[in-house]
Amino acid sequence: MIAQKTFCTKLARWIALGVLVLAAGCAAQKPPEEPVPTWPPPPQQARIKFVRTISSEDDVVHNTTFTQSVANFLAGTKPSPAQIVEPDGLAVSDDGSVLYVSDRAQGAVFVFDFGKKQFRKIGADNGGLEWPIGVALDAEQNIYVAEQGKKAITVFDPSGKQLRSITDPSLERPSGIAIDRERKLLYVADTSHATSKNHTVKIFSLDGKLVGQIGGEKGYAPGHFLFPTYVWVDSNGDLYVSDTMNCRVQRFSPDWKYIRSYGERGDAWGQFNRNKGVALDTFHNVYVVDSGWSNIQIFNPPGQILLFFGGRGPLPGQLKNPTALAIDKNNRIYVGDYLNHRVEVYQLVNTTATDSMPDSGAAPAADQPKK
Repeated sequence: MIAQKTFCTKLARWIALGVLVLAAGCAAQKPPEEPVPTWPPPPQQARIKFVRTISSEDDVVHNTTFTQSVANFLAGTKPSPAQIVEPDGLAVSDDGSVLYVSDRAQGAVFVFDFGKKQFRKIGADNGGLEWPIGVALDAEQNIYVAEQGKKAITVFDPSGKQLRSITDPSLERPSGIAIDRERKLLYVADTSHATSKNHTVKIFSLDGKLVGQIGGEKGYAPGHFLFPTYVWVDSNGDLYVSDTMNCRVQRFSPDWKYIRSYGERGDAWGQFNRNKGVALDTFHNVYVVDSGWSNIQIFNPPGQILLFFGGRGPLPGQLKNPTALAIDKNNRIYVGDYLNHRVEVYQLVNTTATDSMPDSGAAPAADQPKK
């Protein structure tokens, strides 16, 4: 009996040791490489390539690969204390090394400085910012943050020191913001409320004076809005307004005159269900976040649909109810992935100016193999 117990004890130890060795061997093995998502998918020529996920301060130091992102997702990796929760606004420094993420739930703007490998928060002290949404940078890299709770835009210097506040009694619910540096103007999408009579884009000088507005009484006619949310100013000074509940983006000249619209309500290519962020690449293609369909649609300057990318899901490169959008000078694309609590980063690849202008009657150039 004693011998049998001794044998069983030794057997248990051997089994335990074998399990530990097997576990160590598995841990030492690298996870199999996964193909990085591209759009359109192979064998067509890739135009958009997934780059990385940014979700916390850890991502300043570690450039998490797609394979590791998948492994973290499957393992349910616990987020760090400085975790993105609600990415509502995005901006990128002129040199592309610093990403600013306004987080309404955290009451702060997260600053990811990849050049210096540093992370910090703006506005986290003294109770935090009040519902920060839009964020934008001026030529001096001062940081403008739309605080819905204060009905104001708060301005910070690059170090995070508060400089001033911009507001007006007419401002109801500031959301997305954009700066025309050449004309020194600040555009503010005033989303307003369901009971509000006017839905507008307010225009301020950078020193805080209200100098005009676009829109007025809410409606569908060109130049009118129904819950505008995000704005973008291109290199020519044209303004693009995401007119969310009208399911379109409206474009205006630098003197605030209506030019054209992109998109309409629906579930096909070139149609939207609650469009949010809007931005342009260096070829003046118009990128529009569709929160309802969880993708980004790309239009060429005349308004032809070229491509969409993303798609609903939790895996790296997929999106869940995305919000904000920013594109830097190197055509790197940043998307606020709201319900996945992160920012997804993509890159425009294999593309020239001629690719944005398909021949009349042809399929979109961005969806064809490049010749």
